[in-house]
Amino acid sequence: MEIKQLDPDFSVAGQIEASEVNAIAAAGYKSLICNRPDTEEGAVAHGEIEAAAGAAGLDFSFIPVVSGQITPKDVSDMSAALAKMPKPVLAYCRTGGRCTNLYGLIKQAG
Repeated sequence: MEIKQLDPDFSVAGQIEASEVNAIAAAGYKSLICNRPDTEEGAVAHGEIEAAAGAAGLDFSFIPVVSGQITPKDVSDMSAALAKMPKPVLAYCRTGGRCTNLYGLIKQAG
């Protein structure tokens, strides 16, 4: 698992596994956001990660975004989640690209 820190409160990663959630919590993250639809090839069902996050004491949000098709609602939902979730937050998708793009759009609007 490769984590890229975009600022002190927000980092991104590619697809994570439930078995990695305890290490994410141990690294100091307080919240996880899944930006990958469950229907995408190779995706780990968000419910599996959400259960592991709950067991590790992390907040979890599921904001599925279709690759290459970020909508204003996606940006709004992500912004709302970031406003209420404990920091720091780790967001993940297939490669981290969608999460990075969403965060950039939030910062531009901000």
